[in-house]
Amino acid sequence: MSGVSLAVAPRSEPDLTIPPGTEPHHHHLHQQQQQTVMGGVMGSLRVIELQLVAFIMVFSVSGLVPIIDLVFPAFTSAYLLALSRFAFPTHGNVASGGTQELFEGGKLFRLYVVVGTTIGLFLPLAYVLGGFARGDDHAVRSATPHLFLLSFQILTENIISGLSLFSPPVRALVPMLYTVRRIFVIIDWVIDVWINKTLPATAHYKDIAWFWFGRSLALSNMVYFSINLLVFLIPKFLPRAFERYFREREEIHAKMEEDKLSAAANESQQEDKKTD
Repeated sequence: MSGVSLAVAPRSEPDLTIPPGTEPHHHHLHQQQQQTVMGGVMGSLRVIELQLVAFIMVFSVSGLVPIIDLVFPAFTSAYLLALSRFAFPTHGNVASGGTQELFEGGKLFRLYVVVGTTIGLFLPLAYVLGGFARGDDHAVRSATPHLFLLSFQILTENIISGLSLFSPPVRALVPMLYTVRRIFVIIDWVIDVWINKTLPATAHYKDIAWFWFGRSLALSNMVYFSINLLVFLIPKFLPRAFERYFREREEIHAKMEEDKLSAAANESQQEDKKTD
């Protein structure tokens, strides 16, 4: 989890191991209950994915997203596929074990994720919908590119986290690339609402509240995602992904060397038996 997407819990497979001291019948009942709960969670994730696809389609055809931001997800997806194929391919025996979380935090990290999802997704979505209702085209045009890219980021993270095709470094680069691009988009948003937009002298209290809500929301996104990039993604999330990747590769190489040595030892023993 990248620290922003509350809805991108990875698709995990049920645990098929039987704990010691547990009867198979009881374990089977527990596994059925676990699968029922997971089915409900997975169903909600499918609904979230469909909602994100709907948001992306609406934003794409609305004409509110610049061309460079429309092209960015396609370029990023192609780049990630190239990295997964040529630079950081998955390890064969590791991929069969399913995907794992790159970063598992405690309650404080979960709160951090909830705050990021609220500031980055839910409040901007309410701001855009409110702009449509109020006829505030400036507010809609300012916040829509950020929402478009964030929806694509969450959808991409959700899909990649459930596929063994992508190694940990490639999965970690998804929030990195999208966050860097979105920070530039948020800077434009901040400039729009803090510099380019002004209030008339005869503005009502509701207009003043709406005006400062847009300003505070843009500034909050700028602060949160800058901290997310500079304090979490770069120094913690990305190094942990590379550390796991190279540790798994070293374990695979060590296992291969052990297999070669054991095979050579078996051959020498067979030859000794033949000479005897």
